[in-house]
Amino acid sequence: MKQDHVLLVDGMALLFRGFFATSVYGNYMYNHKGQPTNGVNGFTKYFLHAVDTFLPTHIICCWDMGSQTFRTRLFPEYKANRAEPPVELLPQFDMAKQVMEGFEVPNIGVEDYEADDCIGTLASQLAPERKVSILTGDQDMLQLVDENIHVVIMKKGRGNYQLFDLDTLEEVKGCTPGQIVEMKGLMGDSSDNYPGVKGIGEKTALKLLKEYESIDQLIDKLDELPPGIKRKIESDRQMLYLSRELAEIRTDVPIEAPIDTSVWNPPNEKASQVLGELGLKIPLLKI
Repeated sequence: MKQDHVLLVDGMALLFRGFFATSVYGNYMYNHKGQPTNGVNGFTKYFLHAVDTFLPTHIICCWDMGSQTFRTRLFPEYKANRAEPPVELLPQFDMAKQVMEGFEVPNIGVEDYEADDCIGTLASQLAPERKVSILTGDQDMLQLVDENIHVVIMKKGRGNYQLFDLDTLEEVKGCTPGQIVEMKGLMGDSSDNYPGVKGIGEKTALKLLKEYESIDQLIDKLDELPPGIKRKIESDRQMLYLSRELAEIRTDVPIEAPIDTSVWNPPNEKASQVLGELGLKIPLLKI
């Protein structure tokens, strides 16, 4: 019997990518209702191309449910450097979810958590018995790579993917999945606006983890470190642990994988009707 292959879609990544691929040139598409559609148009095309490429048996799409999460309670400055979404993008979140409903793909989102956490939880539930592919543009997801979990990073241009399994992650990044989190604890993440340890960058963080494997083992051997590195870690130890906690994708979100309702079937009249109502002129292949 063929093994199930579940595609977990980072809806946020696809929609933002679809929007900014055209809006950067001031190209806002509108439908017959006067609604902007450039983001949801790109989202749908990215989605269909990925389905045609990876041929999953099941698909689930995950979403953020607002900017306030347990991470912003831990660290109010988390992602505070990000601008509000453009007004043209705002109505397209619901439109993208309608597209998924038209394709009979479950939309998953949980208050207080990010889409990443939902994906991490679903992947951990599904992977023991199924192959799981995570479609995203977010390198943070690489911490989820495992024997049965592959991460597909979308690169610039539709159809340009970088696939990560355990071997390619070690080869490309020089670390294990768990060390992705440890790296972020040490060096922080400017895009998510948490600092890590001041003065420690990617090169130093990777070198330290090569030798000591984890932050906990590094702290145990603190006296072995060069005085400058030791001083930086000691002065920022609290932020080191907080940054690691912010970086870690949760796998305990209170959801159950909707495996029975996520079986992928070729697009049908319902999908065509939804796309038509949204004013999206996208040819549907019998995938």
